[in-house]
Amino acid sequence: MAIQTAGQKTARIVKIRTENQATIELPKGSEENIKKILDSLPVEHLRGLEKVKLVDFIDDPRMKNIEMPMKGDLPGLYHPKAGNQNAFMEVSLGALLQPTEGFAKRWMAKSAFKSNLAGLIFSLVGQHYYLTLRHSVKKQNLEPQIRQYAEKNLRAWGEEQNKNSVRAKIFKPIRPIVERWAKWLNKKAAQAQRSK
Repeated sequence: MAIQTAGQKTARIVKIRTENQATIELPKGSEENIKKILDSLPVEHLRGLEKVKLVDFIDDPRMKNIEMPMKGDLPGLYHPKAGNQNAFMEVSLGALLQPTEGFAKRWMAKSAFKSNLAGLIFSLVGQHYYLTLRHSVKKQNLEPQIRQYAEKNLRAWGEEQNKNSVRAKIFKPIRPIVERWAKWLNKKAAQAQRSK
C-alpha cells in the first residue's frame, strides 16, 4: 500500500498508448522504443497526454490555410485537448522514414529513425508541457523554451543510450572542449549574420 501524505494524492502512473494507423512498416522494436523514450521523461510532463498516434503522413485541415511554404512533410503534430478529447501527439512515419525517396535517403532515414523519433517526441512533449502545464511562459518565448527542452532531454536520452559504448568512453574527456568550440563558432556565426 502506498504511503499517502496529508493533502496529497498518491502518484498515478501515466500510461500513454501507441496507436499505429500507418501502412508503412515500422522498424523492429519501434513501439518499445517509444515507451522507453516516454519513460525517460518526468511523469508530470506527460500528464494529460493520451496517446502517440502513428500515421503515414499528417493531413490536418488546419495546415491547408497556412501561407508559409513547407519543405517536405510535417514530421509531427501536437493536438491540444479539445472538448472531451484529451491531448495527443501525431507522428508521421512517411516524413521520418521517407519511403518514396531513393535507396540512399531511405537507408539514412532508417538508420537515424530512433534518434529522430526521440527528438520529435521530446519536442511534442515540450509543446504539451509549455502550452498546458507551464503558464508562466509568454507566447513569444515558447519556441526557444520548447527547443531547449527537447535538446536537454535528447542529450540526456542519448547519453543514457550510449553510456557503455567505446565511442562515449573515448570522447567523454574531450567533450567540454568541443562544446566550448561549438559555442564560440555559434557566437561568431550570429555576429556575422547580424553584420549583414
